[in-house]
Amino acid sequence: MMPRDATPADFPAILVLNETFVSVLSPLDGERLARLHAQAALHRVIEHDGRVEAFLLALREGADYDSPNYLWFAQCHARFLYVDRIVVAGSTQARGAGRRLYRDLHALALKDDVPLITCEFDVEPPNPASERFHAALGFREVGRQPLDGGRKTVSLQALEIAAGGSSWAATVVR
Repeated sequence: MMPRDATPADFPAILVLNETFVSVLSPLDGERLARLHAQAALHRVIEHDGRVEAFLLALREGADYDSPNYLWFAQCHARFLYVDRIVVAGSTQARGAGRRLYRDLHALALKDDVPLITCEFDVEPPNPASERFHAALGFREVGRQPLDGGRKTVSLQALEIAAGGSSWAATVVR
């Protein structure tokens, strides 16, 4: 279960995973996925027995992306990595896949001297699994934002890379 770079051949499986968890993500179609993939700073998958079971897609500042959450971070921070989405199949959750993907993202942040990894998760309606996962990695809330005409509220999260030091990636994969 080692991460590898995503390829267009993975897109059908990524779209199925995204649709499975669309209630806590934004919808995604093939055209939008291809556009995000082309701009991604990191787009990794974890495959098991030939099946994509997890993926992470992250963008840097300066991307041509209309997500209100990405735009919020772009207005507040000059340099950052933004996790647009991380999805782990239900059968694979709690087995370290998400942590492995974040370890790769952290390594990229260190290599490129990017001070923040950012993301968001729903707090209304709540997504307690994502909240617990990100808290365990050391993310902290830096803002909240209502979406979809107030039907949804997200917690905007950031992880300061300098604060995590080089030992962070070692603690991420236990």
